Amino acid sequence: MAEGERLSDRLEGWFQSPGPKTLGSLTELFQEKSFAVLFVLLLALSALPLPTGGVTNVFELIAMLLALELIAGRKKVWLPERWRRRELGGVEQNRSSERLLRWIRWLERHSRPRLGFLLTHRLSGVFFGALVFVLTLAGFVAPPFTGLDTLPSLGVVLLSLGVLLDDALLALVGVVVGAIGALLVVILGKLAYSGVRSLF
Repeated sequence: MAEGERLSDRLEGWFQSPGPKTLGSLTELFQEKSFAVLFVLLLALSALPLPTGGVTNVFELIAMLLALELIAGRKKVWLPERWRRRELGGVEQNRSSERLLRWIRWLERHSRPRLGFLLTHRLSGVFFGALVFVLTLAGFVAPPFTGLDTLPSLGVVLLSLGVLLDDALLALVGVVVGAIGALLVVILGKLAYSGVRSLF
């Protein structure tokens, strides 16, 4: 992004631009920031406190692939051509995009660069990718229609926004929120599994 240009303004321009809102067009626009921006948009729908019924699983799979690329040390996003042409259904719709932009603008007003050196270390991309992978996996394995994928996904969104805004404190909040969500998935998942086994 150009120096001084806000993330929300850049995203709003992309949302309002003509043509389909594909993963490929987003990566071309944001370049080196594409990983974090994609994590925000791919998991924004899952981060809403609504059961998604598994419709977001494809986006979670893409997010996990991108996280593995970060872990492998890639600096630029690589996606299969079929996935590059995939539209971000749901997020780019007017109401959803406006809600997301309002949320990002609120964070931009209340966030500031804090401990940014922690986010620019040569190993930070690897840790960022590992955290995103674990939290996204927790959301992916959460039982459908339970809403348990909300907190892990919200954690990834906050973590990614912390990276985009150079705010390590916001990133830490994302990690804590995501960890709580992942713990709930494990605990409640075990309880549900035990309950089902007791029936047989």
